Formats: sequence, C-alpha cells, structure tokens
Amino acid sequence: MIPARIDLADPSRTEALARIVAGVARAGDVIALSGEMGAGKSVFARAFLRAFANDPALEVPSPTFSLVQPYDTAQGPVTHFDLWRLGGPDELEALGWELAREGIVLVEWPDHAGDWIEDDALRITLSAGPRDDARVATIAGWPDRLAAILRVMARR
Repeated sequence: MIPARIDLADPSRTEALARIVAGVARAGDVIALSGEMGAGKSVFARAFLRAFANDPALEVPSPTFSLVQPYDTAQGPVTHFDLWRLGGPDELEALGWELAREGIVLVEWPDHAGDWIEDDALRITLSAGPRDDARVATIAGWPDRLAAILRVMARR
C-alpha cells in the first residue's frame, strides 16, 4: 500500500488526526509513531490517549524515562511506549510488550523495536511542514481503515 500524506497546519490538526485514529483503533493494534525530536509524536500520543479514554483532562506523562506507561480505559487497555532510550529490541520482552499486545500499543521511536513491530501496524511518520508549527504526516498500514481515516480528516 502506498503511504498517504496529510498536511497538518498546526498542532490542533495533529490532535484531530489522533482523535480520528482513536475512533477506529481496536484491541491488538499497534500505532507506530516516527519522526525527529519535536516532530509532534507526543502531541499525537496525548491527543490519542485522551480521545480513546474519552477524558480530555487525562494526565498523559511522557514515558521517556520509564519507557512504558499503561492506561486502563473503558474501551480497554492502551500501553504507551517511548523507546528512545531502549538499549535494544531484546529489552521489549522485559517491558511487557507481549502482554501489552492484548490491548492497543502506541509506540514512539518504533525503529528501536526491531522486528517486534509487525507489518500490520499503523505507521505514522511526522515531519516538519512549511511553517514552524506545521507538520506533515505520512501514514501507512491498516488498509481496511486507512481510507476512512483519510476521508474524515479531509472533511475537517
């Protein structure tokens, strides 16, 4: 499948994309967020978790130092991994990756996970846009749901 490109004019558009993805995510999904430091991965992750939990005030700390942050929501568990500091893919088992796969896995820096990220993951790469707060999202995966995500995003 050819990756789709979405221009995100500002952080509110990144948040809108995250809310749309949260609306179609289901147990067993992996959402892999890539991009340079400051590209908007944390903005996306916070908006996704708040939307999925249906709690706009949900505290969403960055798991940069703990590497993993679990959330129990009414819709099921979500585990947020930040693998920036991961020593190697072999450490994922000790972090509870397999157990987390029973729910939704949201992972920043997925390239640090090696082969643990399956082919059926939704891969979102955020990169700098034409202005300081603009971003470009390149999205691939979830062929059964990607078209719906793109349609909803185009209407907003």
